[in-house]
Amino acid sequence: MTGNPTWGIVSTVRGPTPDILRFVAYHLDLGVDRMYIFLDEPNSAAFGALDGHKKIDVHTCDHRFWASRKRDRPQAHQTRQTANASFTYRNTDLDWLTHIDMDEFLWPDRPISQCLAEVSDDLPGVRVRPIEALASGEDEYKAFIPQGLHREKLVQTIYPSFGAFVRGGFLSHLQGKIFARTGLPKISFRIHNLLQNGEPLPCKAELPGVDICHRHAPDWDCWLAHLPFRLECGSYRPGMSPNVPRADGGMNMNELLTRIDAENGVDGLRSFFDEISGADPEVHARLEKFGMLRHRPLNLNAKLAKHFPGSA
Repeated sequence: MTGNPTWGIVSTVRGPTPDILRFVAYHLDLGVDRMYIFLDEPNSAAFGALDGHKKIDVHTCDHRFWASRKRDRPQAHQTRQTANASFTYRNTDLDWLTHIDMDEFLWPDRPISQCLAEVSDDLPGVRVRPIEALASGEDEYKAFIPQGLHREKLVQTIYPSFGAFVRGGFLSHLQGKIFARTGLPKISFRIHNLLQNGEPLPCKAELPGVDICHRHAPDWDCWLAHLPFRLECGSYRPGMSPNVPRADGGMNMNELLTRIDAENGVDGLRSFFDEISGADPEVHARLEKFGMLRHRPLNLNAKLAKHFPGSA
């Protein structure tokens, strides 16, 4: 291959039009070669703004869309996401493709195409780890702590009340997302992994110099508003594995948050959020002490105005 490889993003999105456009505008500004946007519900305003852009393929996932794919609309949003990502993988002409969500923003220390050019030819995919937004409102994120002998001790030192129950000190995922090398046979996406012929591919190598700024819970109101959905069928849904064995008192996030709510109501949930999100000044101070703070000004509104003027 001559020159740097091409890369793209596939996302199945729903929500306010400005949020969708901010997500797209940010990555256009980052230099993405193509964005494949699947609107999970009809949104004429978003479709109108995106349709016709030379770097954007936009689809409305209505009844006709799923009928054209010769399948019923999957009930679980995760299945819809992975179906759209796998379909895109099979039909793209780009060199690399990643599936990320609308609250995830890639942050590289150099052009992503340069990062991908350095990936060994024998790797089918590389992983990008998340950093998670704090509730400080200051473009601050907490760093990913690699798994090792000292991770649990550090997490429980920073978050003394709830750290033992929250994997890696993150409200959401630690696994990150995958950049998949295209052109491989029988590939399908999962949310955090790749399958080939139905079997997991070993995508353990990480892409140096690239983070995912995950804005899972940028403030209390946002987190509380999304909590019922996440408890029912999202990232805190029943059936997830606990952080520590149940024999040692472990609970998954669904069990933990349900118990907090039952015993202490909204005040208890607020205490949990303030600690794990870093809104508590003492927690914020400990994050700073241990070198866990990252400043990542995304400048979303400026990029929205640049790429979609008049849409705010």
